[in-house]
Amino acid sequence: MNISFIGGGNMARAMISGLKANGFAMESINVIDPDSEKRAQLKAEFGITTTEQLPSISNADVIVLAVKPQQLRDLAIFLGSMLQHQLVISIAAGIRSHDLARWLGGYAKIVRVMPNTPAQIQLGISALYAMPEVTSKQHEQAEMILAAVGKTLWLDEESKMDAVTAISGSGPAYIFYFIEAMQQAAVELGLSEEEARTLSLTTFTGASQLATLSSDSPSALRAQVTSKGGTTEQAILALESAAVKSTIIKAAKAAANKSEALGDQLGKD
Repeated sequence: MNISFIGGGNMARAMISGLKANGFAMESINVIDPDSEKRAQLKAEFGITTTEQLPSISNADVIVLAVKPQQLRDLAIFLGSMLQHQLVISIAAGIRSHDLARWLGGYAKIVRVMPNTPAQIQLGISALYAMPEVTSKQHEQAEMILAAVGKTLWLDEESKMDAVTAISGSGPAYIFYFIEAMQQAAVELGLSEEEARTLSLTTFTGASQLATLSSDSPSALRAQVTSKGGTTEQAILALESAAVKSTIIKAAKAAANKSEALGDQLGKD
C-alpha cells in the first residue's frame, strides 16, 4: 500500500511515526508539502519520499488530506481530476464528506476522520466515518493507518462527528486546563513547581487508568475516595457549589455547536 500525505504537519508526522513503529515500509510513504524545510525534516527523520508536486499522487493507494480546513476546498477542486481508485482520508476538522465529495467532482471514496493530539505518542483515539462508496478493503486500509496512532471508533452516522469533535477532538484541552488548575493550586498551597507537576500528572494518569481498568463507574470510583466529613468531600462540595460539572457539559456542547457551525460555513461554497 502506497500512502501520500498532502500536508506534513503535526498530525501527518504523528501518523507516519505510528506507521513506522508498527513496521510499515517507509519507502511506501510520500509527503507533499510546499515547505522545503518541513520536507527535509520528514525525509531525514523517517526516510520517506517528499515532494512539493501534487501530480506525485498517481501511484498512491491512499491519499491523506492533512491540510487546514480552510485550504481543503481549493485543494480538492484541483485534486479531483487526478483521482481514479484511491481512498481519500480527510482529517480536516469540520469538513463534511458530502462537501468534500462535491469539491472532488463527485468522487466519494472518502473516509472522514477526527483524530486527537495524543496521537503524537500513539495514545490517541480517532473516530472514522466512511461514505457508502468505500470498499471493504479501503475500510481495512483506513483502520490500519489510524490504528497506528491509537484506538479507533467507526461511526454509523456522520452527524455524530460534531459530538466526537467536542469530546475527544477538543477534549485534551479540557484535561490540560484541569491539570493547569491542579498545578496552580499545589503551588499556592506551598509545593514547588516540580512537586506540583509530578503530583498532578501522576494523579491524573493513575486515576484515568483506574477508571479505564475498573468495572465501576466514574461516580462510583469518586464515591470510594469521598469519605463522609473528609477532605475530598469538602473539595467536591466546592466543585458542586461552583457548578463545575454543568459548566463542563456546557463547554462540550458549545464545542459541538461550533463544530456544526464550522461545517455549515466551510461547506457553503
